[in-house]
Amino acid sequence: MPPHAIVLGRTLSFPAVMGVVNTTPDSFSDGGTLFTDARLNMDRAFDRCAEMVANGASIIDIGGESTRPGAKPISEQEELDRVIPLVERVSEQLDVALSIDTSSPIVMTEGAKAGAHIINDVRALQRPGAVEAAAATQLSLCLMHMQGEPTSMQQSPRYDSVTDEVVQFLQDRLAVCQAAGIPKNRLWIDPGFGFGKSLAHNTQLMRDLRRFIALSHPVLIGVSRKSMIGAITGREVNDRMPGGIAFATWALTQGVQVIRTHDVAETVDALNVIKALREE
Repeated sequence: MPPHAIVLGRTLSFPAVMGVVNTTPDSFSDGGTLFTDARLNMDRAFDRCAEMVANGASIIDIGGESTRPGAKPISEQEELDRVIPLVERVSEQLDVALSIDTSSPIVMTEGAKAGAHIINDVRALQRPGAVEAAAATQLSLCLMHMQGEPTSMQQSPRYDSVTDEVVQFLQDRLAVCQAAGIPKNRLWIDPGFGFGKSLAHNTQLMRDLRRFIALSHPVLIGVSRKSMIGAITGREVNDRMPGGIAFATWALTQGVQVIRTHDVAETVDALNVIKALREE
């Protein structure tokens, strides 16, 4: 895999750190922190993005629908209201690649108009019209594996062979996208840690990251502050940064290209140490 990608006219160097900005009141880690009196505080949300860019994030991932376990769906209009104004402002004022975390075809379309560069879809473009909408935007796309839906995905997830099944799912979705005319060089993949997986499933996927690297698409992982870290360390959600850095470091040594995280500065430090050790 080349150490860079062209993302809508912008060269993005790999490996890269993607900062998470949830414009939601109920996300598992930072839900509600950007809200004032039950309304999204746009200045606070923009400042969060700017801080992440200053700390070394190459990508900002903006999401308006919580996909934590048990999360309820929201209307497309509510998602648009949370996401699009922030995408527009960041696009105008910050020099960073912008990702929109969405499964909605209309949010994909409007996000592209607002200045996004990447679509990050936890449902791998399986909603009606999503493949066609994503193809029309000409943005880069990240396809993630999820067993079930957020409302029920953590209720006894089962696999015969988790890595084989996740790899096969992603291969199938890549084929669908390419059949729709989306070029291979615009497609990224994500094994979907914590999305319909037990701790045993998650750790097996982490051990098998080279299986995903072998598919010859940029691989993104997101484990920041997730319950898999809590299950191993016993730490509460806001004390899981060291465990997340350990997973991120392992992933980077396996060849992963993008680390999605809430803890940008610390993850950038880990990435820079890995880069220094690779230099000859």
